[in-house]
Amino acid sequence: MMSVPAATGAPAWIRPAPSVTAVPCNHPEVRRLTQALRAEQLGLYGFADDPDATPAVDFDPPVGLFLIAHVGDKPVGGGGVRLLDEHTAEIKRMYVSGVARAQGIGRYLLEQHAASRRARRIMRETGRRNTAALALYNRAGYLPCPSYVAGRDPRANRAMAKALGSSSAR
Repeated sequence: MMSVPAATGAPAWIRPAPSVTAVPCNHPEVRRLTQALRAEQLGLYGFADDPDATPAVDFDPPVGLFLIAHVGDKPVGGGGVRLLDEHTAEIKRMYVSGVARAQGIGRYLLEQHAASRRARRIMRETGRRNTAALALYNRAGYLPCPSYVAGRDPRANRAMAKALGSSSAR
């Protein structure tokens, strides 16, 4: 495990401030968080991608990274980022546990992901029924875009993208 550099510390609007650690994709907390995400998706949609279907190597540096946010010693969220090409990164499997939601941790993870790669654009996909996630991405400056994942149903999924370095509202 490695800590994310202090220069990417939590902004003052998150209290308590989480610490963020980069971990391998097969880390036990990654598995716990991604399975919790899948369980929520199954409850919301009746189906969900299996997190184990994404090759772990996609999240290995230098092309990928998986981050876990902790408040104190409790892991409360996480997500992966992987490069789709040399200029475009994708946020994948982002999840914040229910008790830690609405505290800015999800948005903080988005910013950590964006800062961790040298891509010019970052993309994200979520289900259209996940209104909290859609609102988060919208507030963070993500805009709707055409699906970038082959075979996705636009009636169920929403793809969003953001140019890195662009400002975002709080």
